[in-house]
Amino acid sequence: MPHDHPHHHHHHHDHAPHGEGHNHAHGDHLHSHMHAEDEAADLQVLATQFIDGFVNAADKSAYLRLAGVPFEKPGVGGATALKLVDVELKTEWQVGTASPSFGSRELSYLPFPGSMVQDRTNMSLVYVSMDEKVTTDIRDFLALRKTELSR
Repeated sequence: MPHDHPHHHHHHHDHAPHGEGHNHAHGDHLHSHMHAEDEAADLQVLATQFIDGFVNAADKSAYLRLAGVPFEKPGVGGATALKLVDVELKTEWQVGTASPSFGSRELSYLPFPGSMVQDRTNMSLVYVSMDEKVTTDIRDFLALRKTELSR
């Protein structure tokens, strides 16, 4: 049975027939891979749903508490606690792409036709103390929560 891994992803597999099928009971092949691109896409879906839920929540503070967002956390210096004071939403529309051109200092630019222009909204949690301000991207928070919940 073919694997859904790119060709640069190598595993050593014994392809001799197994009495119990390809996923034999030895446990050395019963594994799952989520590639970095898949993890990023999964996290983006979670972030989009989280942002939609926050925007539509009647009680924004309760929504954040239910999601496990800390309203206070230790500061970098540790002397004072950081307090959650703002939730920022930023919407951007990508209208084209630019990348380095081969053999030139000029960028290769591709403007998008109108149907390809899509918005992206991101959320940040803003914490402050007397000494510092820390902005946490919601994707970082969700990645940490996902890790904590999968333990």
